Amino acid sequence: MLRFEPLDVEKYKNKILAFRRDSFVISFGTDRDFHAGDYLMWLQKKISQFPDGFVLAFEKDQVIGQLELSIREYEGKRIGYVHLYYLIAKKRGSGLGHELHQYAMRFFEKHGVSEYHLRVSPTNVRARAFYKKNGMKRLTNECDCKVLRMKGTVG
Repeated sequence: MLRFEPLDVEKYKNKILAFRRDSFVISFGTDRDFHAGDYLMWLQKKISQFPDGFVLAFEKDQVIGQLELSIREYEGKRIGYVHLYYLIAKKRGSGLGHELHQYAMRFFEKHGVSEYHLRVSPTNVRARAFYKKNGMKRLTNECDCKVLRMKGTVG
């Protein structure tokens, strides 16, 4: 059973940066386009808007994952948005992703949205399979086909 706590950027800065950097490598094969300073500024802004959407996942006392969730507009509709689902490598495929997903669904329900989106690299087969297993469907290609936008329903 995972425990979720709001992101404390100062306390967990190195871990948060490592997780996000790893997510770039997993998704795109490189962290070349990852800029730590820009990410930390963006993160602080988003945390102030959605403190319950930016959380670390703990198993006992070990930080093993991170979620980044918000609410935004898409084509004139208010939707939920997953910026990051992340588990450390040794916890992937263990069923804990389901707990991250359940947290996300509770967040979106609390904020009154019925649809949520995310972007995923077309080459990230494992993530795409996870999203599909959770009922998400491909919506469109974006960013010169570097990412796929997927959508799911809440509830």
